[in-house]
Amino acid sequence: MEEGAPVRFVVDVMLGSLARWLRWLGYDTDYANDRDDRELVRIARAEGRVLLTRDSTLAVRRGISAMLIESQVLDEQLAQVVRAFPLPQGMSLPRCSECNTLLQNVSPDAVMDCVPVYVYRTHKHFRRCPGCGRIYWPGSHWERIGRRLKRMGLEERDPNPTDAP
Repeated sequence: MEEGAPVRFVVDVMLGSLARWLRWLGYDTDYANDRDDRELVRIARAEGRVLLTRDSTLAVRRGISAMLIESQVLDEQLAQVVRAFPLPQGMSLPRCSECNTLLQNVSPDAVMDCVPVYVYRTHKHFRRCPGCGRIYWPGSHWERIGRRLKRMGLEERDPNPTDAP
């Protein structure tokens, strides 16, 4: 990994929830639930990613940078990663929780036919994933995410898309 470059992760199959949360926080997080250890190590080496794993044997593999995630509790996992790798700077948009692509702000008119009528009428800010097309808006799930981040002392990272056009 280059000095000063943002950290990029590859995450093993035991940490799918952690991967999703890291994406919401803006970390470049490669995850798929069907990879074996050899594939994870190959990706970590080839792409200079830090491997996040609960497997102590995998975490000490030579030739890769890895972090053994100690807890089974999501909040503790997130705290461990954020303590070791500070939140990405200058990253105002989170990543798609499904495919890791940076989300783009879009106008309500651009998603009018893609979201429920109630959502279109009651929300002004939307984001779309240019990778998979998934659409995000600040619904009640974002409020729960915000509360969890605040509990963890990460309230400066607001996942709400308030800067949409």
